[in-house]
Amino acid sequence: MKLILCGDIVPTAATVPAFDASDLNALMGDALDVLRSGDFTVGNLECALTNGEERIRKCGPHLKGRPEYAKVLRECGFTHLGLSNNHAMDYSIPGFRDTVSALEDAGITPFGYGENDQDSRRALYLTKDGLTVAIVAVCEHEYSYALPNRFGANPFDPFDTMDDIRNARAHSDRVVVMYHGGKEQCEVPSLRLRKACRAMIRAGADLVLTQHSHCIGSRESYEGGEILYGQGNFNFVGHIDHPHWHSGLMCVLTATKTDMHVEYLPVVTTEAGITLAHGDEKSAILEDFRARSRAICDEQEALRLWEAFCTADKQSYYLTCVRNGFIDESDPTGFDQLFPHYLDCEAHLDVWQTLFKSWHRT
Repeated sequence: MKLILCGDIVPTAATVPAFDASDLNALMGDALDVLRSGDFTVGNLECALTNGEERIRKCGPHLKGRPEYAKVLRECGFTHLGLSNNHAMDYSIPGFRDTVSALEDAGITPFGYGENDQDSRRALYLTKDGLTVAIVAVCEHEYSYALPNRFGANPFDPFDTMDDIRNARAHSDRVVVMYHGGKEQCEVPSLRLRKACRAMIRAGADLVLTQHSHCIGSRESYEGGEILYGQGNFNFVGHIDHPHWHSGLMCVLTATKTDMHVEYLPVVTTEAGITLAHGDEKSAILEDFRARSRAICDEQEALRLWEAFCTADKQSYYLTCVRNGFIDESDPTGFDQLFPHYLDCEAHLDVWQTLFKSWHRT
């Protein structure tokens, strides 16, 4: 079985003209051939596809596209799209349900969500020529996740998720985990994220992809499995002017019952979409990726790189939260939720605990 596994997909001002015109070549460039080459092509749709305007209260942007864009993505080759991420519910539960309907109407199977936190734990099973691959999609606790009495995305749980992987393994030949987590723009994993991903491999996963950092990170082989700490964006063009934002990795998984091969293909942004990286650009992206992957082989160096990221000026929001008070209930922007948000979401809590160590950890 050949699986094409892609990172974050969001229509933006740069790509909406191509989505509206169904201009697949502008949207995907020569990555289009790769998308269409798989038995199954899977990505993470990190937005709502809805005409609704009811927004949830949150810190950060609200992301959406037109429901018709689901048909464009199907024409590109996508067969399955994960909705376990922190933007699927930006336009509330009706917008989330609109997204599910738009994908299903277009012939794309959505996964990674449910009527409540237990229903959302259902794995996706893909079968071809007698081989079954399960995909377990989970997200960190950031706005979209399901609750015991609320529809939403499948929330990562350090206990339940491991059980879900073990169960998926019992009913399949291979298991892939799509974990929507990790700190934005960080190219190395936190200690907690690394422990979590390694635990997923021990529970039965063959491949773990983390997909929230919006940058190409690093990888490691662990106990016969493959972990990618940061797949980067797939088609999420021009949303932020940051060097990390302009590239990502397509993951090509070729699996049999006895063997597994993973190949990473770099993609880069264009004015209207993306394309495969070539020549010197491709070589530079892959060499930087390999260099970071070598660096995290030394766990002390990995910790040093993580702590250096956390203490850089880019983490000023955390310091501002402390200096200005934790909660301002009069703030209409949603930033009155900043402190509880930092405690709720695992990636933010990783940074928080690194910046503000208790005395016995210093």
